[in-house]
Amino acid sequence: MEDHLSPLFKALSHPIRRRILDILKDAPSTTGELNDQFPEVSRYAIMKHLTALEEGNLILSRRKGKYRVNFLNAVPLQEMHNRWVGKYMERAASSLLNVKAAAEDTGGDKTMKPAGQNKVFQIEQETLINAPRNQVFKALTEKVESWWEFRIAPEGKPSTLSLDPVPGGQFLEKWEGQGGAVWGNVYYVNAPEEIRIQGHLGMQGAVNSAYTYRLTEEDGTTSLQLSHTASGLIEEEWEDSHRKGWEYLLGTLLKNFIEEQ
Repeated sequence: MEDHLSPLFKALSHPIRRRILDILKDAPSTTGELNDQFPEVSRYAIMKHLTALEEGNLILSRRKGKYRVNFLNAVPLQEMHNRWVGKYMERAASSLLNVKAAAEDTGGDKTMKPAGQNKVFQIEQETLINAPRNQVFKALTEKVESWWEFRIAPEGKPSTLSLDPVPGGQFLEKWEGQGGAVWGNVYYVNAPEEIRIQGHLGMQGAVNSAYTYRLTEEDGTTSLQLSHTASGLIEEEWEDSHRKGWEYLLGTLLKNFIEEQ
């Protein structure tokens, strides 16, 4: 654990690198856009800072045409919190996307919220799991009931989850009385390397949402890369709540479930 976290602490040690993370928290940025934020620093120095952040697994980069787009990967920060803070304080209640609140919020006496705005968000995260890729893929799909904590079922109604990892398969929650909800539909599978799913994940209304798991293995450790994109009438808080929800689900619940077996 200590060796695993050493690059993370090194990456956080420089104020420019911490400022880069603050910028990426607001939105993904190209390398050129980041360089423009630091007129007193050379592009070469910015590239070195980005390399340090990549080595600490704090950013992920994707090529879009001739540009390199950098994304915040906050999962290692969650892991550091669990290691150095979580032991000494009660973990605050976490929520994936405030799914339950969204499902139960029917108006009533509550203050009306402004309608969502047409926008797009993209979340990129990476989690390192000390297990073979086949085992991680199976946990993501066939064993999702064992670690996916969140439910849409009405309060007081126990439910079960299943994910059928075949094209056309469903990520399905079912409860008594023939009740249920579809969390997503599988539209691409290349087991155990990749699976793509379309699903709202707690967002309601005119929204298109899809997420992809990509898995690579090296020396018995699996890199689980998540890409989640959503577009449409997006509420202001949805991107941040999804980002935190994924960090908790994959970086804590799934990782602990697999590594503690």
